[in-house]
Amino acid sequence: MDPVIVVGSGPVGLSLSLALAGHGVPSVLLDEGPGKDEPRPARSVVLHSDTAAMVHRLGCTTLRDEGAPYAAWRTLRRRQESRRITFEDQPAPLHLPQHALTRGLRAAASAHPLVQLVADTRLESLEQDDRGVTARTRGGHATWWRGSHLAGCDGARSTVRKLLGIRFPGRTSVERHAVAALRAELPRPGEALLHRNPPSGPEEITARPLPDGVWRLDWLLPARGDLVTPDALVTLIRDTLALWCGGSTPPYDLIDTGVHIQHHRLARRWRDGRAFLAGDAAHLLGALGTQSVEEGLRDAENLAWKLALDWHQGASEALLDSYEGERRTAVAARLRAADQTMPVLRGGAGLRSLLPGSGRSAESLLTDGHLGRGPLGSRPVYAPPVAVREVPTDTEPGGPVADVPVCAPDGATVPLRDLLGRGKLLVLLVAPGTGVWDRRHWAGAGLMPRLAAAVTALPVPAELLVADAYPGAPAHTVLLVRPDGHLAATFAGVRPAELYAAADAVRAGAPAGAPESAPAGAPATPAPVID
Repeated sequence: MDPVIVVGSGPVGLSLSLALAGHGVPSVLLDEGPGKDEPRPARSVVLHSDTAAMVHRLGCTTLRDEGAPYAAWRTLRRRQESRRITFEDQPAPLHLPQHALTRGLRAAASAHPLVQLVADTRLESLEQDDRGVTARTRGGHATWWRGSHLAGCDGARSTVRKLLGIRFPGRTSVERHAVAALRAELPRPGEALLHRNPPSGPEEITARPLPDGVWRLDWLLPARGDLVTPDALVTLIRDTLALWCGGSTPPYDLIDTGVHIQHHRLARRWRDGRAFLAGDAAHLLGALGTQSVEEGLRDAENLAWKLALDWHQGASEALLDSYEGERRTAVAARLRAADQTMPVLRGGAGLRSLLPGSGRSAESLLTDGHLGRGPLGSRPVYAPPVAVREVPTDTEPGGPVADVPVCAPDGATVPLRDLLGRGKLLVLLVAPGTGVWDRRHWAGAGLMPRLAAAVTALPVPAELLVADAYPGAPAHTVLLVRPDGHLAATFAGVRPAELYAAADAVRAGAPAGAPESAPAGAPATPAPVID
């Protein structure tokens, strides 16, 4: 079968190709540029636990070498600290330059036999039929390419989106920030900072640490202010450092500067037949300055397993449509929250009328957004294909699962998220005490034989895992987890027929022409609970 054509080799396109490779699907990655990225430390990315785990799973090593986890987060209002958050009991956000992320992903893609990188190639036209997509390119590789599907990950000015005739409405220049990357010794090394309404200067300043004493600083600029001249930027830097360092400006080394302009746009459609949009080609979301890439990575993870299922065994139109349904809905909700709250938060008035009864300050809402929480930052929850069963857990249906230690089929204990992205559903049994026993002692005992048989009979490949505990779940809870790590269903004990139905709902039913009935071993009526 033909490979998937991925247009655009930024972080989203590279991640999609690597994610497809993890599912056993080859891809051709078309890159307009020479295959190298200019270092720009002032253009950086913040990854939270789910996206950081995904990028690590894809083989990107630069997270470890060039990323800086926050030691803490501080929020100041005027001269007073209003909040300080540490990360002893949760993963800290990881901050790294975008070029470092791209370089690490490109190195992983270059080394993978299922990814073909093609540089200096520009998409010129595309045609679709019932079996695939044909793309015409010019440049260093002027030729025709044939693919099973095509994904446009080619940025805000997406050629794929334009060729498909998809509109991209929204708002331009929602906010402007002056940005600088500099090396300096600041108080509380490694601690990120949000400073609201400082005694003088811009209304808001953000500082995020990078390795080797480097910081990214953002200053919120007036909506219709003058251009930021080099002298004006140096004044901002000196005044800000003096504010944080006792009144005098410490020595600093200015590495990179820029102006970050935030746009809010959302493509009308994310799918056209066998062609899809992802990342900035599908949405522009810059409410807090570093969110766009992370949402694009979530696009790639959501799309990859659905394309892979279609590539390997055929998928229903409903499953392919669900990529747009889930991801566009999630990004639209984030954009709507930003459009509703950010003007009020910046102005500092009317918050209670916007969120009646919340009692939350603007600083709290902004802080939560930066840390991946609340309406401005929380991870997406997709409408689950089946209702949660008898067992509620701390993870709501459709939400990202907790990264608990699990016992894999080979007997190794690994984080749950390390086993995502391999083209399989995960079936997790909560069995307290199994961690102290060797696998050979419990693999054939209790619920395991019947559950293993039920997993083998599922309509899509699945893997059976065991955990000592899962947040909020009692013993003998069975959780069904999608390949992208979102919770599909939970059950009390072993229910083969309901488990089969849930797995079938995850794939949105069989593709056209495939048998709809459950195979032998998956009873047509619900089996009794086996405790």
